[in-house]
Amino acid sequence: MIKSRTVRVISEEGEQLGVLPLGEALAKAENVGLDLVEVSGNSDPPVCRIMDYGKYRYEQSKKQAEAKKKQTVVEVKEIKLRPKTEKHDIDFKVKNIRKFIENKNKVKITVRFRGREIVYADSQGFKTLKMMAEALEDIAVVVQEPKMEGRQMVMYIGPK
Repeated sequence: MIKSRTVRVISEEGEQLGVLPLGEALAKAENVGLDLVEVSGNSDPPVCRIMDYGKYRYEQSKKQAEAKKKQTVVEVKEIKLRPKTEKHDIDFKVKNIRKFIENKNKVKITVRFRGREIVYADSQGFKTLKMMAEALEDIAVVVQEPKMEGRQMVMYIGPK
């Protein structure tokens, strides 16, 4: 699939064989029992290397799989409550948030106001979210301060 008539050839050991006609370069690769692979097609003449292409592709796929294993996906877990949620229930939700943060996930805490409860948004809702943030300050940091989004107040917490 190499389209150039002459190519710069690099042997399987990494030494340069110089600029050769394409046919001669293919013959050298065939003598060794390997493939002629175009490494850099943009240069003039194109650079080709004598190597085992199947082995090269296998190693590349292994590198990609290893990189994929090492990456972490941060999920956003959500905890919902109401402004008049009792202290025990809030403590239980804080315990669940601790589990999420220990697993390196972010947490979205939502206080939903229904009907006339919207009157308590500034007092009760804000106080509840601040209390939860203080309970988690040893392992978590507030990513986004509490803010109103329609009829709900939202705060994001992430691991330290």
